Amino acid sequence: MSTHRPHIPNWKTVKLGEVTEIIKGGTPSRNVEKYFRGNIAWAIPSDITALDSFLYIDDTETYITEEALSKSGARLLPVGTVLLTSRATIGETAIATVPMATNQGFANFVCSETLFNVFLAYYLRYIKEKLNDLASGSTFKEITKGTLLNIEIPYLPLSEQRAIAEVLSDVDGLLNALEALIAKKRAIKQATMQQLLTGKMRLPGFSEAWERSILADFGVFQSGSGFPLAFQGHQSGDYPFFKVSDLSGEGNQLFMNRANHYISENVRGKLGAIRFKPESIVFAKIGAAIFLERKRLLPQESCLDNNMMAFTLTDDFACPRFFYYIFLRIELGKLVSTTALPALSGQHIGAVSLSLPPLAEQRAIASVLSDMDAEIAALEQRRDKTRAIKQGMMQQLLTGRMRLLKSE
Repeated sequence: MSTHRPHIPNWKTVKLGEVTEIIKGGTPSRNVEKYFRGNIAWAIPSDITALDSFLYIDDTETYITEEALSKSGARLLPVGTVLLTSRATIGETAIATVPMATNQGFANFVCSETLFNVFLAYYLRYIKEKLNDLASGSTFKEITKGTLLNIEIPYLPLSEQRAIAEVLSDVDGLLNALEALIAKKRAIKQATMQQLLTGKMRLPGFSEAWERSILADFGVFQSGSGFPLAFQGHQSGDYPFFKVSDLSGEGNQLFMNRANHYISENVRGKLGAIRFKPESIVFAKIGAAIFLERKRLLPQESCLDNNMMAFTLTDDFACPRFFYYIFLRIELGKLVSTTALPALSGQHIGAVSLSLPPLAEQRAIASVLSDMDAEIAALEQRRDKTRAIKQGMMQQLLTGRMRLLKSE
């Protein structure tokens, strides 16, 4: 049977089956509606994945009855049980803070007196990739109870387990606080956009009336060009050549700073690819990607493939950053053509109406919102750095490379 032996040079190890009771979950009959109108929390894998990095679970989407529990393979798990998704979605972990049951997509660990549940939860998260490697199955992957029983984990004094768990919990506390702060700042920005971009709130020093118009009065919509495979994959050149996938690339949250493909001026001429100006607003124009509502700005002259479109300002009395924020409020998904393949038309987007303040006020509004973006970006950078530090700490603390207490 496959086992996982951790790289722990200084520590003894023990098999999970020696220090935990593993309890599989079960599902009551879906044909009996009353089973799912109870007060017993019943977890499914999506309840765990929704937690993101949060370690504890105290609520579930579904609740079942005592009768459902007695007539299924599910068992009521005690507080402190470590839940592990073991089927299809493998390796997501949480600790139950209320009594609950789970479906059969879980293997649940009730720890003995020699194993601290928080330490186990962190260790299972650390070996998530290994757990996936140990899973098998054709229709969907599953890691069996037998395999889990034989996985080896560090055998440490409880004091050291608790010390490691406390350090990692402190870092998680910082991460959760940063996530909450980022969410708050994003909500404030959305509310501010709603007020400033509609004229409901005016910045000090501005009182001129806003004028009604449509987007097409201020710029042009152009689609990208075909991008044959033979010209793709170059990491340098005169122009970045963006594809739809680049909209979600790392570092491209506001400006398209990174590209996976570049072309020379010579190749651009051969392809007849349009050079889109800096500060053009780009977005997906075909397929399901439209509904993701991703809009970005170009920081330099760039080319786009034919699944993308750009809006480039032609009016000297229009601020590009202001119009970018206007675009963020436009739901492009509601403007798609009613064909088999969703598609956007520049004509339809151009017909979107807006109220426009004078250029000076546009720039002032854009400056306020840009400052908010910068603050959010700084917090996100701090969060990402903290995540990387935590990963390094786990690697050191959960492999014995770093000891918090003297070995006993």
